[in-house]
Amino acid sequence: MTDRRRPANRSLDAQGTGRERVSRAAYDLFSREGVRAVGVDAVIARAGTAKMTLYRNFPSKDDLIIDFLRRREQLWTHEWLEAESRHRGESPREQLLAIFDVFSEWFNQPDFEGCSFLITMIEVNDRDHPVHQAAVGHLANIRGYIERLAADAGVCDTDSFARQWHILMKGSIMAAHEGDTAAAARAREIGELLLKEHGA
Repeated sequence: MTDRRRPANRSLDAQGTGRERVSRAAYDLFSREGVRAVGVDAVIARAGTAKMTLYRNFPSKDDLIIDFLRRREQLWTHEWLEAESRHRGESPREQLLAIFDVFSEWFNQPDFEGCSFLITMIEVNDRDHPVHQAAVGHLANIRGYIERLAADAGVCDTDSFARQWHILMKGSIMAAHEGDTAAAARAREIGELLLKEHGA
């Protein structure tokens, strides 16, 4: 499976602006190792740029992390998860369930790295911190997608449904971290029940 969540690495050393090279390097490292474990020196080395290039574009590591989360939303949420669920399901109901089909394939990949929004939110656990707030905001945007599908599927209380569905998504991701590669299939079964309960 082509990994649409991670930008190609071939151009890190030779192409793109200094900002873009740093941004891609940070994305690659943060998504695999988390934001706490990776220092700016590792990002600079990966990008092949000078330290001044990083700080000229990202005044602090927090700015770099927030950029990483924005990129993650574009690549992971919009271009991969949302696109795949729309592609695989003809109806809103099918598109909701397709999320777990996509997850099932993801969980079985050798490079499964989990949800960067959840991981970052846990690593930076001060609720008032801009990085924590950014992670929470990106998670809310995922719920927004679920809420729109729920509305199109005929669900009345879309906010409650989206929060329940999102719990299934996040719970299955954490279960996959534990080693349960069938977590997505189990979540899908519960999702079927949830859709019936909400009359979708």
